[in-house]
Amino acid sequence: MNVLITGGTGFIGHALAQHLSRLGYIVTVLSRNPDKVAAICGPGVNALGDLKLLKAEDAYQVIINLAGEPIFDARWTEARKKLIRDSRINLTEQLVDSIERMATKPDLLISGSAVGYYGDQGDAVLTEQSAPRPDFSHRLCADWEQAAQKAEQFGVRVCLIRTGLVIAGDGGLLKRMLLPFRLGLGGRLGSGRQWMSWIHREDWIAIAQAMISDHSMQGAYNATAPNPVTNREFTQTLAYCLNRPALLPVPARLLKTLLGEMSELVLGSQRIIPERLLAQGFEFQYPDLVSALKQALIKQEMLKT
Repeated sequence: MNVLITGGTGFIGHALAQHLSRLGYIVTVLSRNPDKVAAICGPGVNALGDLKLLKAEDAYQVIINLAGEPIFDARWTEARKKLIRDSRINLTEQLVDSIERMATKPDLLISGSAVGYYGDQGDAVLTEQSAPRPDFSHRLCADWEQAAQKAEQFGVRVCLIRTGLVIAGDGGLLKRMLLPFRLGLGGRLGSGRQWMSWIHREDWIAIAQAMISDHSMQGAYNATAPNPVTNREFTQTLAYCLNRPALLPVPARLLKTLLGEMSELVLGSQRIIPERLLAQGFEFQYPDLVSALKQALIKQEMLKT
């Protein structure tokens, strides 16, 4: 089976590309730096430098769309927000245009989204059926999903994967948090009462694999573990796993001053349940935070050696 991955050199994408390649899939990664794809994703993974290089006769049974500028790498100026939107929505529109030109359409498009789709909703329990609260993150995700769903007009099955905070040992959220927590300088953010919906990267990959294998899966799915936690619980659990204290909270006012509008990413609250995955019998390998963090920390130590 031929698979095309956009964003395939990223934190989730490179691990997914490696996984599918090991299973025998023929994997191609779209990258602005095609010469680096083999080093990042493995020697068996092909590289594509531009969607314009796709030919009408090229055939991919599955396309997985994960491309986009990092959300948390710089303060949200108007220019930065435009870049974040364009890197997701414009690329997705170009991808759907490419699908239209293909003589053989893909069977499946898995397109990225995020739990930011729901906006800041406090303690409310949220499922795929919950109404969102409009803000920048919601509008970004909603427009991104809408662009991907246009592929359905060409007979393509579309799955939207609303991803929570992803845990793994080689990057992402955990990499940002480890240094202060190892030094005993970690603590809750703001009140600590905001909910964090998280997922281990191996479970995320298993969800994508399920979407490929199960042709009944279609539409939006929450890619989060079934046990969301508050920020206070998350930081206390990480400190426990590292055998360190978590005594230095960061005030919400300081976060808002430092991060501006982007502070909604760490102070906003989404208490997400993966209702549709659970209804379909999906089994999480890491359903609780302790097991997820311990595995990621073990992996992180292995990477040092």
